[in-house]
Amino acid sequence: MQLTNKFNLPQTFVNVIKRPTYSKGKADLSATELINSPQIVSLKHKHWDEIEQDASEMVWSLFGSAVHAILEHGRDESYVIEQRLSTEFEGWTLSGAIDLQEVHEDGVILSDYKVTGAWAVMNEKADWTHQLNVYAWLVQRVKHQYVKKLQIIAIIRDWSAREAQTREGYPQAPVATIDIELWPYEKREAYVRKRLRLHNDAYFAMSVNEPLPHCTPEEMWERPATWAVKKEGASRAKSVHTTLEEAQNVFDQLKDKKGYAVEFRPGERVRCSNYCPVSKFCSQHQSFLNQEKA
Repeated sequence: MQLTNKFNLPQTFVNVIKRPTYSKGKADLSATELINSPQIVSLKHKHWDEIEQDASEMVWSLFGSAVHAILEHGRDESYVIEQRLSTEFEGWTLSGAIDLQEVHEDGVILSDYKVTGAWAVMNEKADWTHQLNVYAWLVQRVKHQYVKKLQIIAIIRDWSAREAQTREGYPQAPVATIDIELWPYEKREAYVRKRLRLHNDAYFAMSVNEPLPHCTPEEMWERPATWAVKKEGASRAKSVHTTLEEAQNVFDQLKDKKGYAVEFRPGERVRCSNYCPVSKFCSQHQSFLNQEKA
């Protein structure tokens, strides 16, 4: 990967980013790759030397690594810190680095640290559930230990005391512990098997130079097109709808239509546009851009 520094960050930051401490070992896939889009993972492997990423985009991941290192000093006698587990399954070697395992007589509590925003804490993130259940599967498969609980320990980088006092559902402290649904072992293994088949399909397509399986709307963080009933000058819409017909019905029922209009809001693939490191190599994304221009 080619690291740029477009905003002239101090060289100390750039040096640390150039010397990453993370490694998935000899595994074919890490847990985070397993739950990721097979198309993105395959394109990253193929174009790794061509991918450009700016140092400014990696500051928060650097901060997250620093938080992990600091929290290691808070370990207790029953804690297992930053343990990487690996296993062979369905012809693949999988691995996962688990931030914290609290070992009790009746089972293990798995925790994963996330340096994240308040929005992520307030809204369900399926990836967190998937990732921690893969970790739970690894612990039970490799260490033969019963996992009794999963949790995210979120360090909220944009936490606001004022928002905590005035906004419903806002986290009340800059650190929040979030319970994650623990699946039965059979469901965890079925999920791992399903994800491996998807990655295997992408790997095969890449090897024979065929089109890669497309990312799903969820993997692209797709926001569908909507129609909003909005008053001119207002910062928020009165209502937002998935069809023009619904929006028009609401507009027609307004007693005073003065200043109101139905506004079309085009859909967006947020990840593709702003956060995907391989979007310029992705035929699915390039085709979408060409359709928008047409």
